[in-house]
Amino acid sequence: MRTPLVAGNWKMHGNRAVNRVLLDAVLQGIEAVQGVECAVCVPYPYLGEVAGRLANTRLALGAQNLSEHAHGAYTGEVSAPMLAEFGCRYVIVGHSERRQIFGECDATVAAKFAAVLRHGMTPILCLGETLGERDAGQTEKVVERQLSAVLHCNEKNSFKEVVILKK
Repeated sequence: MRTPLVAGNWKMHGNRAVNRVLLDAVLQGIEAVQGVECAVCVPYPYLGEVAGRLANTRLALGAQNLSEHAHGAYTGEVSAPMLAEFGCRYVIVGHSERRQIFGECDATVAAKFAAVLRHGMTPILCLGETLGERDAGQTEKVVERQLSAVLHCNEKNSFKEVVILKK
């Protein structure tokens, strides 16, 4: 049986002082938690600082997103090799906000998923429908489409370490 993962996504919140307090509380709290793996997915500017704070703890480091490209002229993007260099173990891909606000399509999510795997990290794949799709009874169809795109693009990769979360 797989060990469940509990991952906190900070989104675009916090600052260095708030982050220190939050991390201290999380690290103290997970001491009593057994049977689950724990991770925090932090905003890019804090990756280095948080990576240092998490060294020799059981709290894993994760990133909130990445580019599907490993390098190149993609201003403002962050690549899988960059995240791996910081010690990220997990990367969130396909978050509903990325799909809805930033227009990420299933093919882009699948390419990002592949990039995470290629660089030795574990993708946290977010699947789910919008409220309108749910109200129209399309939940299963939407989730199947989203997952099929990832499976099709990544059919040669191993999925034993993949974490799939359904909204």
